[in-house]
Amino acid sequence: MKTNRLYLSLSIFCFFLLTACNSYKYGASDATQKSNLTFGVVKSKIEKGKTSQTEILQIFGAPNLTTKNRSNNEVWSYNKMSVSSKGGSSAFLDGGRASVSSSSQSFDLIITFDENDIVLDYSVISSSY
Repeated sequence: MKTNRLYLSLSIFCFFLLTACNSYKYGASDATQKSNLTFGVVKSKIEKGKTSQTEILQIFGAPNLTTKNRSNNEVWSYNKMSVSSKGGSSAFLDGGRASVSSSSQSFDLIITFDENDIVLDYSVISSSY
C-alpha cells in the first residue's frame, strides 16, 4: 500500500514536471496585428513634399516618439522589433538535446515634417542580428 502511494506521488510529480517544461512564446497569440511598418509600405506611401501628418497617422498610427530638431521641425519616430526562434527539442528523456536559435530584426522609420506638417524628409534603418 505504501509503495503504491509512493508510486502515485512520484507519477504525479513527474507529470507536473514534464508539463511545466512546455514553452510559452511571448507575444504568440492569434490576436497579434500585422504591422504596416515595412520598407515596401514606406516607399510606396510616403512622398517627400506631399504626404501630410494626417496621412502618416492613417497609415502607421501614432509614432513611438515625437521630438523637434535644431530647425524646430517636428520629427516622428516609429520602431518595430521582431524576434524569431527556430529549432528546439525537449526530448531529453529520449536522449535528444535542446537547441534553439533566435534572430532579431529592428526596423526604424524617422520622418521630419516642415512647418506645414508635410513630410520634408524620412529615413529608414533596418538591422538584423
